[in-house]
Amino acid sequence: MVKVAIFDYGAGNIFSLKSSLEKNGAEVDVITGLNHTNNYSALLLPGVGNFDPAISSLASSKRAFVDIVKKQMPVLGICLGMEMFFEKSEEGKASGLGVLEGEVILLPNKFKIPHMGWNDLQIKRPSKLLDGVKEGSWVYFVHSYRVKPKNMEIVKADSDYGISVPAVIESGPLFGTQFHPEKSGKVGSIMINNFLRECKK
Repeated sequence: MVKVAIFDYGAGNIFSLKSSLEKNGAEVDVITGLNHTNNYSALLLPGVGNFDPAISSLASSKRAFVDIVKKQMPVLGICLGMEMFFEKSEEGKASGLGVLEGEVILLPNKFKIPHMGWNDLQIKRPSKLLDGVKEGSWVYFVHSYRVKPKNMEIVKADSDYGISVPAVIESGPLFGTQFHPEKSGKVGSIMINNFLRECKK
């Protein structure tokens, strides 16, 4: 059984993610610090909250997080969790974790914000997370921002919301989804299972 940790930065609402991981065979702990992660095979940053408070809660653990990435421990960032991988966000003034180059920008105000609901995936490149996921599969989004990576090669799938929104990123041990796989039914379950498979390697 794979043992993974969900980092709780105080936003709550992580029950559905914990439940989804457990349904796919993982043992899950919810943690509030990153200084004792050697017991885990992976780390998950959940997707609820605002950028600055979430980054602030990670501030004392930022060096530990960088070390986790250097050790090649798989990390899955969901929505806000993925956005925190980058250098900065228009949502706040704090610096991001900076493990990926790029920024997070607000969706254009000509669209309804937040973008909330089901959208299909357009798969662009081979992806470990999307193994077995069909082109055009539908997943569930709740977000007002999108990532703008410096290296677009890390974007493995997009979703069309009048503009192209990076939906899945992968870079080394870092995996990210702008949508919520834990709320995306069977398709999301495939991705959770794929992530847990990477944790076993």
